[in-house]
Amino acid sequence: MRRVLLLVLLALALPVLTWANSSIDVTNVGGTITGTSAGLSLTGSVLIHYGSAIGSNLGSLTFSTGAFISGDVMNGGTLASGGTFTIMGNGTNGVPNGVIFSGTFTGNPVWTLTPLSDGTHIYSLSGAIAGGGTVGGTVQLTMNVGKGFFPGSAGLTSGETNLSVPEPGTLGLLGTGLLGIGGLMRRRLKIG
Repeated sequence: MRRVLLLVLLALALPVLTWANSSIDVTNVGGTITGTSAGLSLTGSVLIHYGSAIGSNLGSLTFSTGAFISGDVMNGGTLASGGTFTIMGNGTNGVPNGVIFSGTFTGNPVWTLTPLSDGTHIYSLSGAIAGGGTVGGTVQLTMNVGKGFFPGSAGLTSGETNLSVPEPGTLGLLGTGLLGIGGLMRRRLKIG
């Protein structure tokens, strides 16, 4: 009976441990998005929010995408997976020092053009990222490039990224624990 109780506690505790610190929101501002048919890249963007830490410069965020597989940089389109996505911390306000996340775009990121009623344009990049056991989604926005279209290079107004522990791992641990409990109960019923 003692073993069964310990296994039940372990089965319940493991998934809870994987949910701990499972999501971190990151906000970045500034920098320059450059785009050609070969893809998009962001340089010079600084972190202003990392989890609960807030500051004017907590680190940096850079990325590059794969090439356009449909559409183009002026009208929006879909990009190939791959490229790079890196978040660096500078060790201030409780943010880790060095590489916080290094990965790639796992799906096909989408570059979207949104025309506004006043004739100006907003472009946004959204896509899934993964690396080092962490997955996430990102939306990097270039606000209001004026009445023309994306000129090939523009300042980034703001960007949002959410990093999280993969959910399949949590569900796998829960499933394994439930299978173990089921096996013990079956054995117990056969003996009794």
